[in-house]
Amino acid sequence: MLIISPSFEDGGFIPTKFSGDGGDINPELQIQNVPASAASLALIVHDPDAPMLGGFYHWLVWNIDPRTVLIKEESTPQGAVEGAGSAGNVGYVGPKPPHGTTHHYHFKLYALDEELSLAPGAAIKDLMASMDGHTVATAELVGLYKRA
Repeated sequence: MLIISPSFEDGGFIPTKFSGDGGDINPELQIQNVPASAASLALIVHDPDAPMLGGFYHWLVWNIDPRTVLIKEESTPQGAVEGAGSAGNVGYVGPKPPHGTTHHYHFKLYALDEELSLAPGAAIKDLMASMDGHTVATAELVGLYKRA
């Protein structure tokens, strides 16, 4: 399984447009080679460098149709469910690390053997618990961001 973006390369810098300094717009993501056994996909965007226990969760999305090949810029896949990230709000929150520091943003995609029965706005701990034992494949794209 593979997740890529035309907006930045794996290990490259995320453009300001997709940050908290820009429009808090999620970048376009392309998905390839999803296993045939996948019943749904989940996407977690995480900053492990954030100065808080466990890092900062920027976006939680699950029950993405496994036939999805494109997550469009500034949109959530149709029929998918979003959870509450570390800021407490539902939806994508762009990178905005402290000035002078470069943080890593992990866009991790999970292929799951079932759809999850979580309510919209669920927290990361509930999402991770629901996915436990149901992951059939993962893929990851890492972007960097440093504020000007």
